[in-house]
Amino acid sequence: MSRPDNCYDNAFMESCLGTIKTEMEMTEYEDMTTALNEVRGYVTYYNFERKHSRLGYLTPATFESHLNPPE
Repeated sequence: MSRPDNCYDNAFMESCLGTIKTEMEMTEYEDMTTALNEVRGYVTYYNFERKHSRLGYLTPATFESHLNPPE
């Protein structure tokens, strides 16, 4: 939820959900288990395989690892 008078608080999540809806081509699933498995698989792909132009064409996991290298 956004703070009062700040419409930009939720912009990232709106963008992310829009991408998920577009790329997953939202459909009806056989059951809840199948739907959850599909969403989990997509989120894994999104974080570890899908390159993001906003992150310099890195995956989110790679981008985060560059920000916080292991000690």
